[in-house]
Amino acid sequence: MEAKSVLEMARGAIMERADYEMVKIMDNIVDANTAPNKKRVLTLTLEITPDVERKNLSMKCIAKSKLEPTNPVSTALYLSTDEQGELSVVELTPHAPGQLDLYGDQMPNPVKLKLVQGGNKHDAS
Repeated sequence: MEAKSVLEMARGAIMERADYEMVKIMDNIVDANTAPNKKRVLTLTLEITPDVERKNLSMKCIAKSKLEPTNPVSTALYLSTDEQGELSVVELTPHAPGQLDLYGDQMPNPVKLKLVQGGNKHDAS
């Protein structure tokens, strides 16, 4: 009988799980929305439980990867009240609505935030 690594047990399924998590890590590394130089972690946990006679062992492998979260996305908001005294929140943009860009296209209006207060929906406008 040939001796093999514990990673080759379960008909290679342990190694397969490690490889599966490695694909996730590689995808996370090449994702332009994540920090490029942060470490990612692959953890293989082997749980070994003997029976009361210490003869038969049950082994379970849990493969987990710790990935880098996507980079935060930022924006700026402007908060005021409208003519009726209702809250109004709009996204600040670097251009004036209706302004023409270099190609003659009109700049869109800023996004208005929909506010929900006390179970009632209000359009922030």
